[in-house]
Amino acid sequence: MRTLLDHPILRCPVRQLCVAAAVLAAALGATAQAEDYPAKPVKMVVPYSAGGLPDTIARILGQKLSEGMNQQFVIDNRPGAGGIGACELVAKAAPDGYTLLVGDVGQTSINPFLYSKLPYDPVRDLVPVSLLGLSPLFLVLHPSVPAANFPELVAYVRAHPGKLDYGSSGSGSVHHLAMEALKAALGLDMVHVPFKGTGQSVPALVGGQVALIYSALPSIEPYVKTGKVRVLAVSTPDRAAEAPGVPTISELGVPGYDYPAEIGLLAPAGTPPQIIERLHQAVVQALRAADIVQRFSALGIAPVGSTPEAYARRIASDQAKYAQVVKVSGAKLD
Repeated sequence: MRTLLDHPILRCPVRQLCVAAAVLAAALGATAQAEDYPAKPVKMVVPYSAGGLPDTIARILGQKLSEGMNQQFVIDNRPGAGGIGACELVAKAAPDGYTLLVGDVGQTSINPFLYSKLPYDPVRDLVPVSLLGLSPLFLVLHPSVPAANFPELVAYVRAHPGKLDYGSSGSGSVHHLAMEALKAALGLDMVHVPFKGTGQSVPALVGGQVALIYSALPSIEPYVKTGKVRVLAVSTPDRAAEAPGVPTISELGVPGYDYPAEIGLLAPAGTPPQIIERLHQAVVQALRAADIVQRFSALGIAPVGSTPEAYARRIASDQAKYAQVVKVSGAKLD
């Protein structure tokens, strides 16, 4: 196999020594940079407004990383347009570990299929650091619908095509596409009503403006306890630890159904592997802390702390899945 040193201009021994020295110097420089990292504050870009789940997760993690790495991790909220601007900002930042993205499945695996053109490519322009956490989505029904469980809901929808409205946190959101995947798998006919976040979709469900939604448990738990809504199933392959009595969609007749909310940490492509590994180790240590586990659990998030390679595989799998769901649903945002 030919290498750079086989090039005619580099066959001179002196030139080869110079090139080898340059390569060694670069490697040593990257190692030294990683050992000193972080030497200044790190910016964590969040594609949503302050107060939302990704922002809350970023602030909890950022505080822990600041303590563990002896440097400040600063949150930079960049909401709007499905996180496109935030992703572009990180993708074009210097690949030195000082600008990171706290993104969700929308930025990594849904946007490429909702938009015909994007100013960033999540695979080409971003490198995974770690999948931070997964949030099971619960299928929640208004009690005005005469269905006590999931099979009864399916039977009712089939007997009344187009009658039920379901809400989501917005067109192209995981809440929307998870429901579209369910519709496609079971041949259901329901009408989508998009809202601007769960802050609107949950009250719409409780008030009876829509018949059902997908939601994280903390958002609907108070209404479940008072009987204002009914939980029928969960969107993950395994039952949720916080609600072990709720069956999964997979065990109720849709094998392999897996549509959680996901939040991960990514860096600009080209960031030195040593810095990615340094960040990964710090993230894993933070996510194992008892106080972080407790705070994540209160938000309905199961901490993960995957390797960069495992997160990359998850993104690839998610992209294949959502490409099909977006196609079937006809969802487009441009």
